[in-house]
Amino acid sequence: QLQASGGGLVQAGGSLRLSCAVSGRTIRSTVMGWFRQAPGKEREFVAAIRWTEYYARSVKGRFTISRDNAKNTVYLQMNSLKPEDTAVYYCAEGSRIITSSITEGSAYDYWGQGTLVTVSS
Repeated sequence: QLQASGGGLVQAGGSLRLSCAVSGRTIRSTVMGWFRQAPGKEREFVAAIRWTEYYARSVKGRFTISRDNAKNTVYLQMNSLKPEDTAVYYCAEGSRIITSSITEGSAYDYWGQGTLVTVSS
């Protein structure tokens, strides 16, 4: 089970940190990802982490993904937020993802319930 938290309302330029706690299994050797879906838009890749980090071009330099294997938790630190970052953010987990598929939601096995991030202008 994946439990995402940390969303909320923030002004443009502000920061939020999302957390995704995984229960029932270890995330030590899995790929953990964050995706988001804005109203009226398709779900899109945001960031992922295995032994290294991967970022969507739109968030690179502003967002940082990290993991704490001891706590079975992955984080998404979001800085310099923009109104276009407004979306429901989902964490996801996959155990057998090849690098070329790491940005594809269909490659992930488990999904959290989503947490809403709203950035006001």
